Amino acid sequence: MTTDDADLTRFLTAFGRLAESANHYASRDRLGDKQRLGDRLAEHLGSDPATMPVLTEEVSPFRFADVDLALEAILEEAGGGELIGVGGGEQRWHTSLSEMLNATYVDFPVGPVDYEKVPTGPDTERSAVAFGIYLFRWEDDGGAHPVAVLTRGTRAQYGATPRLEVLAADSGIAAALLARVGELMSSRSVLRGQIVTFGGSEFEATLGVPSQGQVTFQPRPSIPAADIVLPAGTLTKVERHVLGIGAHRETLARAGQHLKRGVLLYGPPGTGKTLTVRHLLGMAENTTVIMLTGMALQLISLATQTARALQPAIVVLEDCDLVAEQRDQFHSSPLLFEVLDALDGLAADSDVTFLLTTNRVDVLEPALAQRPGRVDLAVEIPRPDRAARRQLLTLYGRGLPFSDTVLDEVARDSDGTTASFAKELVRRAVLLAAVEEQALADDHLRAALAEMMTDSSAITRALLGGGDWPDSGGGYA
Repeated sequence: MTTDDADLTRFLTAFGRLAESANHYASRDRLGDKQRLGDRLAEHLGSDPATMPVLTEEVSPFRFADVDLALEAILEEAGGGELIGVGGGEQRWHTSLSEMLNATYVDFPVGPVDYEKVPTGPDTERSAVAFGIYLFRWEDDGGAHPVAVLTRGTRAQYGATPRLEVLAADSGIAAALLARVGELMSSRSVLRGQIVTFGGSEFEATLGVPSQGQVTFQPRPSIPAADIVLPAGTLTKVERHVLGIGAHRETLARAGQHLKRGVLLYGPPGTGKTLTVRHLLGMAENTTVIMLTGMALQLISLATQTARALQPAIVVLEDCDLVAEQRDQFHSSPLLFEVLDALDGLAADSDVTFLLTTNRVDVLEPALAQRPGRVDLAVEIPRPDRAARRQLLTLYGRGLPFSDTVLDEVARDSDGTTASFAKELVRRAVLLAAVEEQALADDHLRAALAEMMTDSSAITRALLGGGDWPDSGGGYA
């Protein structure tokens, strides 16, 4: 090395130290009386936290309340601890714990803990820690070890998903702690035995990080079997497959039979597929139910992971033809592959049911609909015949002054219509009587049928599953 090179090296080294000192004093001025995060963690951990390994684990955005409950339990098991926050504004969401501790451009101070309201049931919620660090001692056979656990929630605008970051002198301690968190998330889950829908906005879908606020808890429906009008034996067959397999899981397991199953309900709109699903969910007490429809179908992988962790479980995919249409050389849905992977990915002994509905079984991908282990039972929910239409009119007209004569007549003259058509027909009759300020009578039901069966109501009938979509004549009026 030449003299000039040596002088340059000494100069750069001195300049670097000067810059570090300047940054230190500038940070001290910015922090004021606030304690540096690194100093606070060093006090707790007993050594420089910047030299310790950080073990990070991503968390499902739909399990964030479970994480909060699990960490609360961990703190109880540890005999108590401390919860601190982190200052630094929005910069925190872009910075990992390791980066915070090793940053030379800014000192992150100890600050207030961030909280966020998360749902825990149809009518309950809790304040979960959205950004904070738990300080406690984790005990194992080797003694009590100081650890720090940073928990953070979702920030969709930054592409940030919930995660835990565990700081400990030994990565094995951190791994054991995370394993215990997983156990507690499962045993104390707010989702277990509940009916929930998963969803997210288009903005969140683009980033792939739906917020925890998109978990919606639904009350368990109560639809008696008497309200389900289907061909003889149909409901019994569906109940046996969806509910019976779980009820006899031990017998099936001993006989070497698999528990996971797929059930497809298909038929025209308005024939009772959704009502049948609601009846099944009401019967499936203590079963975790995850419902996906529309844009939420893209969350099938997360839903399957959750169902596997919280079994027995049912995953409902309504209108699955939206993502599972037949592939050809010109079209292929990436969501279809996720659905197929989800159905294939479960172990044979998983007590998980995939319950699918579709209005268009003719366009379903054969690999989904015709392969055992994906869909084991496909059941048609057809348009009701005359006897079923009469039964539906009796059901929806309970307590109304319609004669048996008019119910027989309307059942005869409404051929090709569906259950939803019958329900709307009764409502329409009540409305006609109210508008005319008359007592409800048979003629109002006849008038409602005549109105709904006319050509001008063809679109209404199609929407209710009572006929084909009318021909527009090739143009707009």
